[in-house]
Amino acid sequence: MKSFFEAHIWPQRGKLYRLAFSWVKDRALAEDVLQNVFEKSFTREKELSNHANLSGWLVLSLKNEVLSHFRQHKKIGSLEEVKQLVNEESQLEDQSDSVQKVMLLLKELPEKQQEIFQLREVEGLDYEEIAAHLEISLDQVKVNLHRARKKIREMMINKQLTP
Repeated sequence: MKSFFEAHIWPQRGKLYRLAFSWVKDRALAEDVLQNVFEKSFTREKELSNHANLSGWLVLSLKNEVLSHFRQHKKIGSLEEVKQLVNEESQLEDQSDSVQKVMLLLKELPEKQQEIFQLREVEGLDYEEIAAHLEISLDQVKVNLHRARKKIREMMINKQLTP
């Protein structure tokens, strides 16, 4: 039987990591900040099991950890810089709607295109890494990624999902 942490918090690690990385622009720091959030959420497991908006709490906690890190390392000197970080968060929420739409459309693509698109656009691997990971040629990576992007673009236009 899974704990509350394993069932509800741990599955959100990908989304939280990408959010942290977009704020700090450093993989190791994003992992450290996320680890701190996971430690806090693990110790508050009982309290969080009754929380009305767990995802919101996790994002807020993550934001607070990032701000705390920046303050400790003197990277945020004024309230204006904090406001800029919060504005970036609201822009990311708007982007997350678009990302969700793309991820739904992605499921309609052939498996190979899905996998290559995911590795490139979500995980951030370069073409060579994808080719090595999937054991296919570099040209196959490029062709499949191009087709995936083109098909998603067409589906967004046809379904009027573009902003």
